[in-house]
Amino acid sequence: MEFAHSDKVVALQDKLRGFMDHHVYPNEARHVREIETGDRWQPTALMEALKAKAKLEGLWNLFLPHSPRGAGLSNLEYAPLCEIMGRSPMASEVFNCSAPDTGNMETLELYGSEGQKTQWLAPLLAGEIRSCFAMTEPAVASSDATNIESTILRDGDHYVINGRKWWTTGAPDPRCKIIIFMGKTDPANPDRYRQQSTVLVPMDTPGVKVLRPLSVFGYDDAPHGHAEVLFENVRVPRSNILLGEGRGFEIAQGRLGPGRIHHCMRAIGLAERALEDMCKRVKSRVAFGKPLAEQTVTLERIAEARIMIEQARLLVLKAAYLMDTVGNKVARAEIAMIKVAVPKMLSIVVDMAIQAHGAAGLSGDFGLAKAYATARALRLVDGPDEVHRNQIGQLELRKYN
Repeated sequence: MEFAHSDKVVALQDKLRGFMDHHVYPNEARHVREIETGDRWQPTALMEALKAKAKLEGLWNLFLPHSPRGAGLSNLEYAPLCEIMGRSPMASEVFNCSAPDTGNMETLELYGSEGQKTQWLAPLLAGEIRSCFAMTEPAVASSDATNIESTILRDGDHYVINGRKWWTTGAPDPRCKIIIFMGKTDPANPDRYRQQSTVLVPMDTPGVKVLRPLSVFGYDDAPHGHAEVLFENVRVPRSNILLGEGRGFEIAQGRLGPGRIHHCMRAIGLAERALEDMCKRVKSRVAFGKPLAEQTVTLERIAEARIMIEQARLLVLKAAYLMDTVGNKVARAEIAMIKVAVPKMLSIVVDMAIQAHGAAGLSGDFGLAKAYATARALRLVDGPDEVHRNQIGQLELRKYN
């Protein structure tokens, strides 16, 4: 691995940092105020203005490796840029690089027909619409995706879809126009991994009903949010299927690789900002006769945070490098490792930052409470830690067969 970024990436880092300094950080509080004023489920004027500015400056669709529709960056090249975006909760959307749209766009790029790409991928890449991915279900343990019970059954030239999904991120957003839905087309297939299929469901299809937004430790993440969604006798043309019947599990696995690493890239940036906030805080506060920064326990925590962040970053960069050079399937152990290690690191670093801020860290004034909720949620997003640890252990044991 090369530890130095290319001139192209360094230039983009500088440009991205400049944009963040001038347009994102100064507007974080305003963005929150706009969401809390009026209908919080409507997109803010500020966000739309910043997206237009980012597009004009060429800081747009920086993900999507190895595709002419993207910015021409590999996963390894995108990693330090995604880290910069991860420093602010609002930043990824500004650059059209936010979940779940990035994963959905990569899914359409990899598995969609030309017609599907024209209809849905093009407006997503343009930032004109948003999307969601409906996979997790409240009635079953969705950590095992073969458990899903929603059905996608043929009826002439259509599929009829029935099921209840939840944690469908983006579904409450009025800009969400397309759902990537995973269900079973062949529940009786003896191969549990060939029962599922994935279809495209326009959000305005009759029978699609957003039941309620869901909160994460009290945060509803408006105006994007997460929702429980009911599908009752939803009819879509058979041409809306992705790749073909029985290929749903394969598509889900292909989608989750990039999604997992993007979450981890962003988490590195969030951890860096938490550490910065902690250092600034302890240098400005005095307790028991001396600055908090001179307390031994504080120095130990700062050192431990720096060590953990550096370790996590190197593992993320290794996973990105392997995804680029040998593919997601070969890199599955490294992808699983970062999905366990990085959220755990983030949880610890943010927790130490909260402790350094005292009761202020529990408030909404410093962003640490939201960061802590994000860190804890990441241990479940795209598969719980237990699933990844089991996979890592199994792959390790295979070396000794």
